[in-house]
Amino acid sequence: MTPVGTITSRKRSRRWADRALAPMPGIEPRMKPADKGVLISLALLLMAGMVVLFSASYYVFQDQGDAFTKVKQQLFGIAAGSAAMFVLSRIDYNMWRKPWVIVSMLAASGALLILVLVPGIGQRLNGSRRWIHIVGVSFQPSEFAKFAVALYMANALARIGEGILSFFKGIIPRLIVPGIAFLLILEQPNLSTAGSIVIVAIIMIYIAGAKFRHLSLLGVMGAAVGWYYATSAEYRLERLTSFRDPFASMQDEGYQLSQSLIAFGSGGLFGMGLGQGRQKMAYLPYPESDFIFAIVGEDFGLLGCIVVVALYLAFIFAGMRVALNCQDKFGCLLAAGITMMIGVQALLNMGVVIGLLPTTGLPLPFFSAGGTSIMIFMAAIGILLNISRSNEMVVA
Repeated sequence: MTPVGTITSRKRSRRWADRALAPMPGIEPRMKPADKGVLISLALLLMAGMVVLFSASYYVFQDQGDAFTKVKQQLFGIAAGSAAMFVLSRIDYNMWRKPWVIVSMLAASGALLILVLVPGIGQRLNGSRRWIHIVGVSFQPSEFAKFAVALYMANALARIGEGILSFFKGIIPRLIVPGIAFLLILEQPNLSTAGSIVIVAIIMIYIAGAKFRHLSLLGVMGAAVGWYYATSAEYRLERLTSFRDPFASMQDEGYQLSQSLIAFGSGGLFGMGLGQGRQKMAYLPYPESDFIFAIVGEDFGLLGCIVVVALYLAFIFAGMRVALNCQDKFGCLLAAGITMMIGVQALLNMGVVIGLLPTTGLPLPFFSAGGTSIMIFMAAIGILLNISRSNEMVVA
C-alpha cells in the first residue's frame, strides 16, 4: 500500500503545480491564435479567386473602359470583409446565442427577403428578382439569410439536447425557420440558394445527433419537393432535362452548359494558360459569376481544377476540425454550419458547371464576382476564427 503521507504529499504537489500554472495577479489569460488552417486556406482561396476573376472579366470590361472593374469591386469586398472578420474574431461567439440577437437576425433577414420581392425595390435580372439596390450598393438578401438560418439552427439544436432523437417533436419544429427561408427565396425564384440553406440545416441536424432513418426520411421528402418544383413549370423542366444532353438544346436552355463543357475540353490537362481561354470572349455568358469555374478549367486545365477543389477541401477540413475541437455544443454546431455553408455552395456550383447538376444561378465562394457576398462570408469566418481561438486559453 502507498503510505498516506505519500498521497498527501502528491496532493500538495498537485495543488502547488496548479497554483504555478494559474495566471499571476495582473496577468490576464488570452485566447490562443486563430486556427492557421482556416486562415491559410482562406488566403489561398482569395488569391486564386482574384487571379481567375481577372482572367474571366478583363476581356468584357476592357471594352467598357476599365478591365479591372470587377477586380476592384472584389478587392473592396475583401477589404471590408477582412475588417469584419478581424472584429468578429475577437468578439465572444457566445454573444450570437442570445435570443435578441437571433430574433433580430431572423427578422432582418425575413424583411429583406420580402422586400426583394416588391416591384421597384427588388431588381429583376434574367427573370429573377434577387437583388436590392440601396445607396449605390447592390446585394442579395439570400446571402444574409444563409448565415441567419445557420445561427438559428446552431442555437435551436444546442438547446434541444436529447430531443433531437424525436422526428416530430424534435426535428420538424426546428425546420420551420429554414422552411420559411426556403419558400421566400423560392419566390425570387432561386432554387439553388434555397436548397443550399435546407441542405446545411439537415447537415447540422445530423451533427447534432439525429437518427439516420430520420435523415433518410428528410432526404426523401426533400427530393419529392424538389422534383415537384422542377416539373411544375415548363422552363424549369427544360432546364432539368437539358443538363443530361446540353448539346441537344444548345440554342436554348443547354447553351450555357454547352459552352462551359467546351471550356473544360479546351483546357485539357494543363490548360491554355492564364487569360488565354476563349470562352470568356462573348461565348460563355457571365463567366465572372456563376460559371467562373469553367474559366479555371480552360485556363489551368484539370490540374488547376484539382488544386481549387483541394483548397476547398482544406478549408472544410480546417473548419470542421474547429467544430470538433469545440467543447461547447453551440460553438460546435455554429462552426460546422458556417463551414458547410461555404462548402455546400462550392460543391453545388462546381456540380452545375461540370454538368452533374441542373443549371442554376449559384456563385462560387471567393471566386465569383460579388463584393457583398464575399464580405458576408468573411464576416462569418471571423466568428469561426473566434470559436477556434476560444477552444483553448493560454496565459499572456
